[in-house]
Amino acid sequence: MKKIFFLSFFLLTALTTYAQQALWGGAPVVSPEIHDDNTVTFRLKAPKAVKVQVTGDFLPPIPIQTPRGVWDAAGIADLKEGKDGVWEYTTPEPLGPELYSYSFIVDGLKMLDPANVYINRDVATVTNIFIIDGGRADLYKVNDVPHGTVRRMWYNSPTLKKERRVTVYTPAGYETSGKRYPVFYLLHGSGGDEEAWMALGRTSQILDNLIAQGKAEPMIVVMTNGNAAQEAAPGESKEGFIVPTMTPQDSKEVNQGAFETAFPDVVKFIDKTFHTKADKHHRAIAGLSMGSFHSGNISRLYPDMFDYVGLFSGTPNTKSNPDVPAYADFDGRLKTQFAKKPALYYIACGRTDFVYKSVTDYRKLLDTNGYKYEYYESDGGHIWRNWRVYLTEFAPKLFK
Repeated sequence: MKKIFFLSFFLLTALTTYAQQALWGGAPVVSPEIHDDNTVTFRLKAPKAVKVQVTGDFLPPIPIQTPRGVWDAAGIADLKEGKDGVWEYTTPEPLGPELYSYSFIVDGLKMLDPANVYINRDVATVTNIFIIDGGRADLYKVNDVPHGTVRRMWYNSPTLKKERRVTVYTPAGYETSGKRYPVFYLLHGSGGDEEAWMALGRTSQILDNLIAQGKAEPMIVVMTNGNAAQEAAPGESKEGFIVPTMTPQDSKEVNQGAFETAFPDVVKFIDKTFHTKADKHHRAIAGLSMGSFHSGNISRLYPDMFDYVGLFSGTPNTKSNPDVPAYADFDGRLKTQFAKKPALYYIACGRTDFVYKSVTDYRKLLDTNGYKYEYYESDGGHIWRNWRVYLTEFAPKLFK
């Protein structure tokens, strides 16, 4: 009887342990493992696999020719199979401080690392992430500093005739200070939405840390959805769980200046809903790629709305479609904008970015006309690593 009891007990214990691992997602391996010297080991248990690779932005990029120019794709490295079917790869050199993303490729099938629960979505691509501490990357972490509040809200856009969602960051102490704050409108790129700058750009962490260090003024940051035909991010609207694409829904509507024309709708909502300093001198607008196109054209279309303008990896040049009302009279409106002497007109771009030439050409246009701007050039291309850097450089320059 005792033998039967103990056998039953051990079977029950084993089954319970197995069930708990399944319930809590117990990982059979550690991955990624960040070593003391900042080399990193990636592991995947795949005993039946023939070939396992890791792809990520910590590896040397692979240049890919696209219709829009050369694009830097994430590099690829092979894992080696070891004991018990566990495949492993360790970076040959330490990684510098940064937020990195990666995925596995198993026999040609791309997949997430089952040992790492931390992921980001960029358009329709989902990847794992990890951070190497130190330097600028410490701004991307949640540190022991006062934290702001992030709200997902809906506002009515009479111009677009729909309810739309917006993400709003308010700095630590906003709810109790009784003060009014300047507002920074931060716009995403093609395929993005009102979640992009929060998840991929680490906006709340960056602002929390810069404000706590006294390097940036306490400010409200508004992250809109730049797709005029879209109510909200995929999965967050009545469209349901649609597949995210680079040109969501009716992209023609976006291309025809609808978003730019309707932008005062969200500004009015923010000024009505939050404790803002509702004037040009206390408003900034910036964006990446498509968001830089939007930022440049919105600030040109409404020259009395924003005193600070940031163009990250892009330009507002619309001379190819001058018949669109929002883009008409490019040179005249640009002249009017600079005649009003914006406090800061900021341009940033990577040296290997496929938009580098168009950015250089736009800078020549500004130089020819004597329009003052500030330029920041970095390594790398059209990537979030650069856009996080540009945000950390741009935000401290605002509202001084």
